[in-house]
Amino acid sequence: MVKVGIIGGSGLDDPKLLENYEVVDVVTPYGQASSSITQGRLNGVEVAILARHGKKHQIMPSHVNYRANIWALKELGCTHIIATTAVGSLREDIAPGHLVFPDQFIDRTTKRAQTFYDTNKVCHIPMADPFCGKLKNLFGESADALHIVAHRSGTVVTIEGPRFSTRAESHMFRAWGGHIINMSSVPEVVLAREAGICYAAIAMSTDFDCWREGTAHVTIDEVLRVMHENAERVKMLLKDVLPKIQFTECSCREGIKTSVIG
Repeated sequence: MVKVGIIGGSGLDDPKLLENYEVVDVVTPYGQASSSITQGRLNGVEVAILARHGKKHQIMPSHVNYRANIWALKELGCTHIIATTAVGSLREDIAPGHLVFPDQFIDRTTKRAQTFYDTNKVCHIPMADPFCGKLKNLFGESADALHIVAHRSGTVVTIEGPRFSTRAESHMFRAWGGHIINMSSVPEVVLAREAGICYAAIAMSTDFDCWREGTAHVTIDEVLRVMHENAERVKMLLKDVLPKIQFTECSCREGIKTSVIG
């Protein structure tokens, strides 16, 4: 049976989005999750919605309890996770308002617990293809059908934050092959793989970071404005994709079975 965890924020934690919803709190070995979790049905599919940065967006990226969040969704029976994330664009063709479905990441975080196996056992989880290809393909097909401008692949650079990049850093990330930049994909995607959950991201381009000459530098007001505009597109995409998700054999769920030593 499919149950989808949706990790997001602005506009996606509206209870009116769901049928027969309830709000629950899950106790985890890693402390409190970022928020209470709203469970219900969306277009006939069981979902559990969690606000990554808290209901009032009060938790900065470095302080998000990623382990508690993923553990809570696993405890509630989630088989898949769809994560929404605001990103800056590192490419000319990814304009503000576009969606991106990343397939790779570059990790530039420094302060975050990245594994559930930090005592007594060691986990070397495979991450060659970190995002679920099956979910990503569904996103691409639905975006085409709904006439939503979206990019079917891309490398997301995840920085520690909460500050934005310098211009030199932005150019460096471009030179490395980055397409978009955010502060939240890692370790979320890694922990989902350790939990045996299929994970894919809907990245919402809000700005051109600071590399692009002649473009105003990124501000939080601009990010929030474009995020609110994108929220409606993301809701459309979710409603279309959810009924198409099937619980099938997937390498996302298999990697953990041969990765733990001890």
